[in-house]
Amino acid sequence: MQKIEAIIRHYKLEDVKAALTEKNIVGMTVCEVRGFGRQRGHKEQYRGAEYTVDFLPKLKLEIVVDDSVVQDAIGAITEAAKTGRVGDGKIFVSPVAEVIRIRTGESGAEAI
Repeated sequence: MQKIEAIIRHYKLEDVKAALTEKNIVGMTVCEVRGFGRQRGHKEQYRGAEYTVDFLPKLKLEIVVDDSVVQDAIGAITEAAKTGRVGDGKIFVSPVAEVIRIRTGESGAEAI
């Protein structure tokens, strides 16, 4: 099992969700996060004063999938979230040692 964490733009969430559902990959956690990379923020004006917004709002998706569908999930996220501009996001993949469904006590791939 692998955990896929993807940092994406807010307005790409529905596209990514639809792309994953199309591949029969369901179940995700979504968090609002702030960060910066190569975008390095932007400048805004408020009441005539200019200030820099360093941390930009993004969404973080967390999905745990079986090893057999990792590449499908990565491909779906990449295609759906891509705009071709700086700030499209990142995908991180890490191994998951164990998954346990609290309600039934199932563990392993059955618990996903």
